[in-house]
Amino acid sequence: MSEKIKYEMEFPIQASEKLLFQYISSPSGLSEWFADNVNYRGEVYIFIWDGAEESAKLLSKKNNEKIRFKWLEDDQASSYFEFRIQFDDITKDVSLIVTDFAEEDEMEESKMLWTNQISDLKKILGSS
Repeated sequence: MSEKIKYEMEFPIQASEKLLFQYISSPSGLSEWFADNVNYRGEVYIFIWDGAEESAKLLSKKNNEKIRFKWLEDDQASSYFEFRIQFDDITKDVSLIVTDFAEEDEMEESKMLWTNQISDLKKILGSS
C-alpha cells in the first residue's frame, strides 16, 4: 500500500461559525450532508452509507473551530480527516477547510467527493 498524501481544500461558506460547527461535529448535523446516518458511542462515530458502516475515532474537537477524526480501518498512523472553520475578522468571511489524505492515484476522486459533499452542506445551510 502506498503512502497517502495530505491535502487541504477551502470552501467559502455563508453561515455563522456556530451553525456550521453543529453541521460538522454533531451526529445529527453530519447525517444531513455527510452520511445517510451517524451514530456515536463515546469517541467513536459510526458513519452509515447505503447500509455500509465505517467507524472513525474522534481525535480532537475545539468548539466552533475544528474537529478531527481518524478512520478506524485506516492503517496509516498519521492520516486523519479534519474540518476547520476559518473566520476572517476583516471581511467577516467564513470558510470551511477540509484536510484529508489520499493515495496519489485517488487524489482527484477524493477531492471531487469532498467538493460534492460540501456542495450538499452549502445547500442545507442556504449558502451559495
